[in-house]
Amino acid sequence: MNANVRLPLEARATSLVDDADLEVTVCRTLNDLMQAMAVRSLVYMGEQACPYDEEFDGNDFAGATHLLLRRDGEPIGTLRVRWFADFAKVERVAVRREHRGGRATLMLILAAKRLAEKKNYRKILGYGQVRLIPFWQQYFNAHVREDREGFVVSDHDYVEMIVEGAPPSDALTLDSSALELLRPEGAWGEAGVLDRSTARPAANYGAGRP
Repeated sequence: MNANVRLPLEARATSLVDDADLEVTVCRTLNDLMQAMAVRSLVYMGEQACPYDEEFDGNDFAGATHLLLRRDGEPIGTLRVRWFADFAKVERVAVRREHRGGRATLMLILAAKRLAEKKNYRKILGYGQVRLIPFWQQYFNAHVREDREGFVVSDHDYVEMIVEGAPPSDALTLDSSALELLRPEGAWGEAGVLDRSTARPAANYGAGRP
């Protein structure tokens, strides 16, 4: 799977705002992460008055992958995926106010779903605000967990939504090649820097000596 995700034209929501090229990438550099955190600060702290300690909760570097959505190179959206043993959790979905109403949020969550499926996840958990249940149902065929009650955090009401994943035939497994599993997150189909390093001979000369 290529880290860059573009939504097919037939799946795009019509909009007068998001009429330019949108691209989702995996955050791999400090600059990428700074842009993602800037978007979250604008949306959650700026618009929703979320306290800093509640927004930046200690999980941003704990088994997490961050996605960044750019419009003509400008960061406009982000989300975080945390990886658990048998499910992936999509959270901290944020799109700047002036870029809402089109396909931005849809693109972000779709990219997260594809990333999780490539990593062989079949269950994707999201905490959706009650008002957004129709969005999750329409675009991702999500269902609310009936055996769980809704809850309120940071002044908003949420329910647990489950999206069923469908891993592709080339999803990552324990049997995937060693080099494929060494490649950067989301770019497993592309030769990486360690692929190129295989042209050099081994330098651990002491191996195998008594």
